[in-house]
Amino acid sequence: MDSAGTEGGSLLIRNVEIAGRPNLDVRIADGWIREIGTGLTGRNELDGRGGALIPGLTDHHIHLLSLEAASRSVRLENARDFDDIVRIVQTFASQLQDGAWIRAVGYHERIAGPLGLPELDIISPRHPIRIQHQTGALWMLNSLALRSISTDGDPDCVEKDKKNRPTGRIWRGDRWLRRQLGTTRPQFRKIGERLAGYGITSLTDASVTNDHTSAAILANARRQGDLPQHLMMMSGGELARSPDGAYEIGPVKIILDEANLPPIDSMCEQIRSARRWGRAVAVHCVTYAELAFTLAAFESEGTQPGDRLEHGALIPWDAISVIKSMNLTVVTQSAFVFERGARYLSEVLPQEIEDLYRCRSLRDAGIGVAGSSDAPYTEPNPWVGMRSAVERRAAGDNRAVGSAEGITSAEALSLYLTGARNPGGAPRGVVVGGAADLCLLNEPIRDALPQLSEELVAATIVSGHIVFMA
Repeated sequence: MDSAGTEGGSLLIRNVEIAGRPNLDVRIADGWIREIGTGLTGRNELDGRGGALIPGLTDHHIHLLSLEAASRSVRLENARDFDDIVRIVQTFASQLQDGAWIRAVGYHERIAGPLGLPELDIISPRHPIRIQHQTGALWMLNSLALRSISTDGDPDCVEKDKKNRPTGRIWRGDRWLRRQLGTTRPQFRKIGERLAGYGITSLTDASVTNDHTSAAILANARRQGDLPQHLMMMSGGELARSPDGAYEIGPVKIILDEANLPPIDSMCEQIRSARRWGRAVAVHCVTYAELAFTLAAFESEGTQPGDRLEHGALIPWDAISVIKSMNLTVVTQSAFVFERGARYLSEVLPQEIEDLYRCRSLRDAGIGVAGSSDAPYTEPNPWVGMRSAVERRAAGDNRAVGSAEGITSAEALSLYLTGARNPGGAPRGVVVGGAADLCLLNEPIRDALPQLSEELVAATIVSGHIVFMA
């Protein structure tokens, strides 16, 4: 990454627009904005060429280890049918030695129905393969894969048939699979560069599987500069703080599956554990039942600042006032409306379309709403999420998906301008005394808002250092 011109964290950005005011200069030192004015002088100059200088973007819900693994995986979301899956996988396999593992992601039943061992063995006859469902909740393994890992004393995540034989389907078993397979050392430089190219300066990793091992991996990527963005980490259990501040501790993540909801007392105990650890709670809510269950648990235990609903994929109208009364934040992913809109329109009841990934109605009710990608389950490009929040159109056929929930371009941008500690709160500003985590656009804001494109990003600055230049 290019950090030229930022020796000692000192930088002078010339000729930028801030909050609509043009022709301003910004002096940065030691990671902070020290002065904003006109005619400033100094070394290590960056010419803003009249573009808007805005706070760096925050992705409030991302899965970094999964995103890195997905970059080394076969993508199946665009496969047309079973034969197409076979072609895609076997083309990839032709580049590998026999016996090498194949990891594939993005599968959904709409492509070729449920996959069992017979289908998986046809897809990959000479290589152990694991295919991840598009939701991230399920892994499907072929016979070679099953034989290569220990299935003695299988945990509940390993699905069994009536004869107590593994079916190859692993539900919410990422941590168990990781132990069985071992880990490949992740490489984050390209991902860090890609995210910086979008203007992202802060990330919240929302993985429930985060533990000491994953924290150490991500902290090391931060220390080496491969991942230049500030990092907050959620986890399902306790998580030790980073002694050097390589990451912050975020909320305790709770995953719910509608088909297997726990006793309400168990959910309440998870909330109480989070409180004992001094942490807020973030609950995965993608169905009506999961949302109702979550609100019931919060009603029992109470809420505190920082408690969040992740996704809010389906929020009925009558739940909005309840969410507001509990002062919960909704961390949404509008890009799903674009990427999966055609499927939603074919599978979701018409009267429920307006409930999908709400934005306008939540904001109008005074509920904090924050933007995020959920990458790798959507692309990690925040500008796609912004455009989708405005347009509410399905990819491919451009049909409207709950158009009443659309927001303005300025509002869509603001979803990504809040800090990791304050998702859905007041957007940060470019002000003296503020952190020098910035995104320089190549257009004034009035010209940038109608576009909401990643092509607008001219430079990204983290703690006063340039980490991306177009």
